[in-house]
Amino acid sequence: MAFQTQLTPLKNLRISKHQIPAYGLIPNTSIQNKPLLIYHSAFPNSTSASAIESHLSQIGVVTPQWRYTMFTTTHFHSTAHEVLCISSGRARLCFGGEDNSKKVESEVTKGDVVVVPGGVGHRLLEDLDGGFEMVGSYEAGKSWDMCYGKKGEEKKIESISKLGWFDKDPVYGDGGPAMDA
Repeated sequence: MAFQTQLTPLKNLRISKHQIPAYGLIPNTSIQNKPLLIYHSAFPNSTSASAIESHLSQIGVVTPQWRYTMFTTTHFHSTAHEVLCISSGRARLCFGGEDNSKKVESEVTKGDVVVVPGGVGHRLLEDLDGGFEMVGSYEAGKSWDMCYGKKGEEKKIESISKLGWFDKDPVYGDGGPAMDA
């Protein structure tokens, strides 16, 4: 029998939802109107990166593709939505573009999950403890690209409107918070 990760029950899960308007050539949530979602303490603090990857693979909505910190340059993806599961440490992250007056700055910690819709700019502001790491995942069968809100990326930005949304929540499966987005 496969090991089941014990998630925070949905009724106890604290969720932050943010709509972020476009800023320059960073579309943020303006194209699909799907919010940036943060699931606070979805995974128990004792959950390893390997256990997170196994759990996501069992749910089958996203495919874990890397373990790393977050880039310190604002970037976004036009080809896929991104699911970031914090596997180690704490950090302050910026969503929406650091000069955007409507940006969202959030402190995330081990066990949190961030669902970043295609087009939402994001970057690391500060690794608070050293050793900040995430499991980065994308919709099954999709690859990710890097966009920076620069001239010449307009076609990529237009393609975000064609991205589908999740059929199930990438962490909770049927009935999870992404399904209410």
